[in-house]
Amino acid sequence: MVFYKRMGEIPHKRHTIFKKKDGSLYREQVMGTKGFSGVQSILYHHHFPTAVKEAAYLKSVLPEYETSSALRHRHFRTAKCDTKGDAVVDRCYFLGNEDVLLGIVNPTEKMDYFYRNGDGDELFFVHHGNGRIETMFGEMTYGPGDYILMPIGTIYRVIPEGVDNRWIVIEATSAITTPRRYRNEYGQLMEHSPFCERDISGPDRLVSYDQKGDFEVVTKTRGALHRHVFDHHPLDVVGWDGYLYPWKFNINDFEPITGRVHQPPPVHQTFEGNNFVVCSFVPRLYDYHPESIPAPYFHSNVDSDEVLYYVEGNFMSRKGIEEASITLHPSGIPHGPHPGKIEASIGKKETLELAVMVDTFRPLKVIEQVHQYEDPNYMQSWVTE
Repeated sequence: MVFYKRMGEIPHKRHTIFKKKDGSLYREQVMGTKGFSGVQSILYHHHFPTAVKEAAYLKSVLPEYETSSALRHRHFRTAKCDTKGDAVVDRCYFLGNEDVLLGIVNPTEKMDYFYRNGDGDELFFVHHGNGRIETMFGEMTYGPGDYILMPIGTIYRVIPEGVDNRWIVIEATSAITTPRRYRNEYGQLMEHSPFCERDISGPDRLVSYDQKGDFEVVTKTRGALHRHVFDHHPLDVVGWDGYLYPWKFNINDFEPITGRVHQPPPVHQTFEGNNFVVCSFVPRLYDYHPESIPAPYFHSNVDSDEVLYYVEGNFMSRKGIEEASITLHPSGIPHGPHPGKIEASIGKKETLELAVMVDTFRPLKVIEQVHQYEDPNYMQSWVTE
């Protein structure tokens, strides 16, 4: 994270005595990345964060990928995956590799347990729905268009409102950050960045629970889910400070970079992880050169796979795409606008499309179970009769 935040009660100096009213000590926890050389926060608990009564192996969650398939462009109608449930166990994964796992989830039920991902950061995009997330760093509300960044190791649970909830889920095996080229040597977002710190917000309020009892925390790590039963409420933090914490950014606060001629996809970049980036396509003015072609040119992904999730609007370069469609354009073969889309874009002044793109620099594999949602004719949709 690029700026310092502090919530609740903390002592004047770190690693010093910090007592409760009854004279007992609060328990200090340093939570950081890259050993002790990355970003970190220091949290103060009512109870020992290591006080676990039971530990159990639940199950493997390693993805089951298709064994072999022809190299081709793919289209998945994820709206057909309408399974309702909670924000964790009912995720429907579509694509993945060694660096990232991509899926959707329709969270309609309150989690009756807590969760933490011990493998990497998680990034959620809220397509539909409202609710709140309770975390060890405090509570956050969410709504349509929010990106929510959940750091590795954060204990949380999701409490949705209503039944119309839909998220994109991006699970990394690394940290997810803002693009390096938009930050100065001190970590501050610079003037040419399409968003700034004013657009980013952390937890709204810190709620601390000093409760004893049995509380379940499910931890994902090493390709499996593990069950830990704490002897106290896991959200027992009375105060914390630092640079590592959950935060959110709304896609509508992304200010698009435009030019006289068509700008390449990197101008839409919003986040980056190890071997992948996340981009935001938002409503924007088209190019203003008198002979410009607003539609993108055909291009070859020689070393990256491109995934697009279509949120809303009429995407200028595609036919046959619907809300919540996912397309995969793999490395090794070119892709580009559907027939007629280049000509139709000439003279247009703006687009109202909204989409989230993930580019990976290692090939993505398709989850075996999502074939039922695939459009089998997508690869042939560029052929004209």
